[in-house]
Amino acid sequence: MTNIFATAYDWIFSAGWTIESKRNNRKVDVYRKAIWPDIQGKVLELGPGYAESLRHLTHMTATDGAYVVDPGVVHSYTALEPNPYMFGGLHKNAEENGFRVAYDDATTAGHQSTAAAAPRDNAPQFTIVRGALDDSNCIPQAILDEAPYDTILTSFSLCTARDPKATVDNIIRLLRPGGAHVFIEHVRQPPPGDERVIEDNNVNAVLWGKIQDWLTPAWSFIGHGCHLNRCTGETIASAKGWERVEYKNVRPVIDLQSRIMPLSFGKAIKAEVTTA
Repeated sequence: MTNIFATAYDWIFSAGWTIESKRNNRKVDVYRKAIWPDIQGKVLELGPGYAESLRHLTHMTATDGAYVVDPGVVHSYTALEPNPYMFGGLHKNAEENGFRVAYDDATTAGHQSTAAAAPRDNAPQFTIVRGALDDSNCIPQAILDEAPYDTILTSFSLCTARDPKATVDNIIRLLRPGGAHVFIEHVRQPPPGDERVIEDNNVNAVLWGKIQDWLTPAWSFIGHGCHLNRCTGETIASAKGWERVEYKNVRPVIDLQSRIMPLSFGKAIKAEVTTA
């Protein structure tokens, strides 16, 4: 019965996200565009959903005129997604951006889509793996085998991690020295006077922060574990192993929902290995 409920829950959420992700993209793409050009090399993304943000990677015009991800910038891309009902849209968006799609058989059996078209000869590989990073003992072997990564990306995914601190620690573990964690996450309203806030919009941060706290239990149940009141920027910045962490906060006022979903976005650079 538990498995039936979990399966139905994943399917319902994926169907709802088909609609919600489009509205979400309209609100956050302006901030993604500021940091997505930093994504390069061997890339791992956690919880990409349908990965609509692939269009913000560095692209080039191929010989056949198609506008595709530049393989000279993004060498490979691994998508670690826990919800198998996202795989179809994930596969489609990856192909549309010029990737050669593959699946990790050990974690995705029974949920694999077929290619819509033959990939280009020099297309970078896009590998879909099912799983998460919030338990060091349960990281899929396919993820460990490809480590270390040049860039690890999170976009509205740490809000649902069962253990966000452990997830960030594992991100650091899987990055190469000097590698980057590029992130954009919705967070609890930053306190008034927060120097990282670059768009304040006269939002009553104290009031809306309390509303986030009040809504989170029900929101988390409905929203696949999504927490409205996590201070994710601080969680990332406080982890040990970074050389530096640079991020900004914004309080959008596009609609009512944006008041309970302010954003933190930026990047954290893993410290270089020092020698004795």
